[in-house]
Amino acid sequence: MDELNERTFILSADDLTKAIRNSIDHRGMEEDAAHEMAQHVLNFFGFNDRIIDNVLEPEDRDAFYMLEDSGLLTTEREETTLYDGREWRIHYWLFKKDRIIELVQQANAKEKSLMDAGESVYQEIPPEVWQRSNGLTNGL
Repeated sequence: MDELNERTFILSADDLTKAIRNSIDHRGMEEDAAHEMAQHVLNFFGFNDRIIDNVLEPEDRDAFYMLEDSGLLTTEREETTLYDGREWRIHYWLFKKDRIIELVQQANAKEKSLMDAGESVYQEIPPEVWQRSNGLTNGL
């Protein structure tokens, strides 16, 4: 997942979990809690890019507002005129894929640097440390 493209990016629960954990407001969130929130949100969207706000319960809407504050979701509205002349507004929630992709790439880079750092620790150990001795030492 080197180059992520907003048009072809399919959002997975793991990607959304990474984005939630790396967003400004959720740095301390546990992996399990972030994954649970990601799955909960994705259950509303399914394979769609947007959902209508009316399907949300107040508790769910609170979670969506929290993710909006973190820059992961945004809203849009559509206005239409009813037959009797009244205006009707429909509110939608959308993923901010560009921000999610950015956070996923940051998380992937952080994971790679941690893995590289772990590998370099072993490379710094001299080869003789890895050799086993033939006899017992210190009278053991």
